[in-house]
Amino acid sequence: MADTAKKRRQDRIRRHHRIRKSLQGTPERPRLAVFRSNRHISAQVIDDLNGVTIAAASTNEALLVSASGGNVEAAGTVGKLIAQRAKEAGIGTVVFDRAGFRYHGRVAALAAAAREEGLQF
Repeated sequence: MADTAKKRRQDRIRRHHRIRKSLQGTPERPRLAVFRSNRHISAQVIDDLNGVTIAAASTNEALLVSASGGNVEAAGTVGKLIAQRAKEAGIGTVVFDRAGFRYHGRVAALAAAAREEGLQF
């Protein structure tokens, strides 16, 4: 890995730790964690107190694998899917965890799509 890429990853992890100091998912209001790579995007609804993933969605899934996972449209699809799965699990309100990524582009599209489907944060 190039030095620049390594530093960029370390900086993101440092930002994520700084964000996570103030965020915690509870059973009533779990954490919606987003991970973005160059090819894919994934989201999980996590109860940190019990250490349980309540719902998850990703562009790696067979349902979404036909579309490109590295674009804004795919991120919107994942946002809608995670909101539907959270609703099925009885979750209506979450805390959004951007995991050190900028709230821009695919991360923002995922959040907007989840809000459109009725998830509150």
